[in-house]
Amino acid sequence: VQRYVTANGHVLNEGDVEVGGFSPYGISYGALTPKTSQCENLLVPVCLSASHIAFGSIRMEPVFMVLGQSVATAAMQAIETNVPVQEIDYHVLKARLIADGQVLAWEGPVKNPAVSLDLQSLDGIVVDDEAAVRTGFDATSHAIGPFVAIGYRHDSNTDKGHQSIQFPIMIEEAGQYQVRISYTPNANRATNVPITVHAGDKSHKVKVDQRAAIEQGAFATIGEYDFPIGKALVEFNNADTDGYVVVDAVQLLPLK
Repeated sequence: VQRYVTANGHVLNEGDVEVGGFSPYGISYGALTPKTSQCENLLVPVCLSASHIAFGSIRMEPVFMVLGQSVATAAMQAIETNVPVQEIDYHVLKARLIADGQVLAWEGPVKNPAVSLDLQSLDGIVVDDEAAVRTGFDATSHAIGPFVAIGYRHDSNTDKGHQSIQFPIMIEEAGQYQVRISYTPNANRATNVPITVHAGDKSHKVKVDQRAAIEQGAFATIGEYDFPIGKALVEFNNADTDGYVVVDAVQLLPLK
């Protein structure tokens, strides 16, 4: 276990077994066998090259159970075909494991790693949730990335209609801006997050599906609007939403 400082100046622990937010990943058959020159009849499912933190993060028990079943099946195949364990027909092994109910390739939602984006490196006008005015949205997280600065906020999927957050934005040059919001998509998010963009004396209402993947980067575009010089607001609330409402940052990009 160690503590270190990232390039962005954040202190992180290499040793937090509660880190999550990543998709399942495969383990190669080659990781379970020695070299043929070393031994031809040995399969070891419990000596993977990984740190104690890696093992602690994924929970060893179910992993070792699945690997144990896998090597037992491979061992039987090697015995029946009279070949070293390194030379069994993988396609036959694959078919047997799938027939037994194993998942060999993850086809579910792909989660983004918890990567932090430096606020100062982003283009345009960016306001992070730490600078927003809140009623509720007290819960914070950094489980799923990418996110701006140190994490994001959410409504804990409770108190519907009683939580809101306003992002104040100072417009120094009038013009048309593309409005973008940062959130981390996930299956438990709301599909109908109400957002109001206040630009001068006009208000523009949109709803955002936060289960939908963001095509590129951390920000999704919610519209293009004319802004006069002065204060603008982008406001989120959780009225009648059908899942977790996540708020992270708002970005305005000037359109030429």
